[in-house]
Amino acid sequence: MTSDICVIIPAYNASSTINDVVRGALKYVSKVTVADDGSTDNTAIVASKAGAEIIVIEKNKGKGNALKLLFQKAIKEGYHAVIAMDADGQHDPEDIPQFVTAHTMYPNDIIVGSRMHEKEKMPRDRYNSLCIARFYVSLVANQFLEDTQCGFRLYLLSIIKKLRLMTERYVTETELLMKAGDMGVNIRFVKIKTIYSENGSHIRPIADVTKITAYIISYIHIEWLIEGVTSNKQNIYSAKGYLRDLIEKNKKVHILFQILTVFTALPASFFYLIEYTILPPLIPNNFASIRKLNCGFLKIAIATQMLPVVLIVAIIEKVLKAAGLQINIVDKFIEKFFPNLWKDKKR
Repeated sequence: MTSDICVIIPAYNASSTINDVVRGALKYVSKVTVADDGSTDNTAIVASKAGAEIIVIEKNKGKGNALKLLFQKAIKEGYHAVIAMDADGQHDPEDIPQFVTAHTMYPNDIIVGSRMHEKEKMPRDRYNSLCIARFYVSLVANQFLEDTQCGFRLYLLSIIKKLRLMTERYVTETELLMKAGDMGVNIRFVKIKTIYSENGSHIRPIADVTKITAYIISYIHIEWLIEGVTSNKQNIYSAKGYLRDLIEKNKKVHILFQILTVFTALPASFFYLIEYTILPPLIPNNFASIRKLNCGFLKIAIATQMLPVVLIVAIIEKVLKAAGLQINIVDKFIEKFFPNLWKDKKR
């Protein structure tokens, strides 16, 4: 049992599952803290009886806020690292030793659980959306990230202290990976069990996915805007005065900026392609993170143009499926246009 790592669990209406999660985690760590995020059931009572320490949040404010409070508490208590888990039973506590082992091997890295090796256990639409998300999040983080949306993770608190987390709800986990990677932190993965519980997820398929997508696009705009006019700079993020964070401070400006970047994403990719192509004589090795891949910016620009095509094809597939015809064209589109650009490259 490790004493310098604790388990943190954001929880919302998880009274039916939290007992097993807490008791399972306590087999491997000495401390589990649960943030009860405005639950209307007995989540806090059940978690406490199972052996967890409880942070009570009176009103539901989302996973991002709960994680920030849990990070702050673990830092205050002097822990070296935390393992974040979900409360709904989709993360098996029996996988905790894998994170501890990986941390021992790579003590300076963030460790994330990956479910991508069990494609057959995941809803097809979910798997495909994860493949597209990881293509762009990996570009921001300057490394291939197998599973960008799994919340089962080991975070070094020394890294957390260097990040300025500005977003809320489910966007925060994506923000965290992007900023850490963009700061130069290595992110490694361990294979975990793929579990889709009967209780389901609290993520809102339209609202939360839209917010995550908008944040990724807006962040990439800033990153490539800076990389396009600077030499040999592939790690852009800094907690002090980072442009994306300054925009986030003003809610109205933030919303307008995200709308603007989403609606200009397609033409903007060609603008960056032009910068990538014609500026090197004036700005040597601009877009350093992309040049390091040796894939060229054209491949990324084409992938971006294909996004609406993939959406249209997915809609057509659903219509045909309703009519009794089963086709899987989207899978091939994603495999072709959103590949692992880091394949065969060493860290």
